[in-house]
Amino acid sequence: MRLHILGICGTFMAGIALIAKQKNFAVTGSDANIYPPMSDHLTEHNIPIFEGYDEKNLLPHPDLVIMGNAMTRGNPCVEYVLNQNIPYISGPQWLTENVLHEYHVLAVSGTHGKTTVSSLLSWILEYAGLNPGFLIGGISNNFKSSARLGKDFFVIEADEYDTAFFDKRSKFIHYHPKTLILNNLEFDHADIFPNLDAIKTQFSYLLRTVPSQGLIICPKEDKNLQNVISYGCWTPIEYTDNKENNDVIWRTALLKADASQFTVHHKNIKQGDVNWQLIGNHNAANAIIAIAAANHVGVNPKIAIAALNQFQGVKRRLEIYKKINDITLYDDFAHHPTAISATLAGLRKKIGHKKRILVILEAGTHTMRSGIHRETLAPSLQEADSVWLLRPKQDWDLEQALQKTSIPIFICDSIADIIQKVVKEARASDHIVIMSNRGFGNVHEKLAQALESYE
Repeated sequence: MRLHILGICGTFMAGIALIAKQKNFAVTGSDANIYPPMSDHLTEHNIPIFEGYDEKNLLPHPDLVIMGNAMTRGNPCVEYVLNQNIPYISGPQWLTENVLHEYHVLAVSGTHGKTTVSSLLSWILEYAGLNPGFLIGGISNNFKSSARLGKDFFVIEADEYDTAFFDKRSKFIHYHPKTLILNNLEFDHADIFPNLDAIKTQFSYLLRTVPSQGLIICPKEDKNLQNVISYGCWTPIEYTDNKENNDVIWRTALLKADASQFTVHHKNIKQGDVNWQLIGNHNAANAIIAIAAANHVGVNPKIAIAALNQFQGVKRRLEIYKKINDITLYDDFAHHPTAISATLAGLRKKIGHKKRILVILEAGTHTMRSGIHRETLAPSLQEADSVWLLRPKQDWDLEQALQKTSIPIFICDSIADIIQKVVKEARASDHIVIMSNRGFGNVHEKLAQALESYE
């Protein structure tokens, strides 16, 4: 059976392609922009990719077309599929019908941390010898892949974004998890959700799909999640926290301020110490929730802790891109003020206040560009010493919003302008963090080259 995937270079659809290939389907795909790392990943697995959405890409007709959620009516391939009556399906539905029904599904949902928690959980299960399947919206350095079949257990990053142009339910409604992580909940995806209540509704629908013999794991202190649970929940819940709390059975206790070392407690009994490469309170929270989920499928917390001590991180999550002349350059996927703040706070606690943090930021998401976060963007940058922001296409007063901070923030009209200014400002021992959820015009490599050649 031959599948053709429209939007194949997106992280989720690329994962679908890899899994379909492992199930011995013949797979091809199209995308408007063929870009790494996913394009390289697909090429390594001998999956042909066509650039653009020409109807010819669908000749001869595939047996089934899998539609990415970026596809819209008016797209030449979409119109051709509909007019020629070629069978089509969404990625989440295909995954459920062809893969997930055979597994115990562990789903990781929430506004932030889905990729990291999914990677942590997959690695814990792998370290425990369970050979899990997974589909993650990024590439863990422990696996060098975003997706695989595995056996018995399947970890999936459960996104609340809509499924397809013909199915406006959140993707995660399709997955039917037995173990569900609710990591956190804030407003995001302003292009499809009018307000936070609309997102809460989708999460409440998700809770209805978890069996009564399953398990839901979530942080006790997240009021939005508690509100969702109050709508109705028929599944046992285990709560987590990053501090001592009598209402939780899983918690951490920091041994270092940057959260690179912390103790894990289950029912107030110490299980062991995590001493790992990651930093930040948010990652300690990610770790404890992954440990709890692994415990639900039989992995002893002590084994999980040993696994975390060997976790190598996730690409584009405060990943060191390069070190040049004692300057450390990072690539980070931050896409929301909460994520920006947490990442910079963790880095500040690690390096202290004698070294500088310089931030280069692209407000890449629709929500960021729309001005929804205008009140929280500047405060999220407080741990930086200087910030260069690529001017987004937006209709709100960016300059006025950024006045609410004491740190220097420079709004630039081009990547070339950013590079020129940052190179002149940078000095030895600086930490430069590039934050974007997109390719950002390959600013990482351009800046690295400029720093190497600058005298």
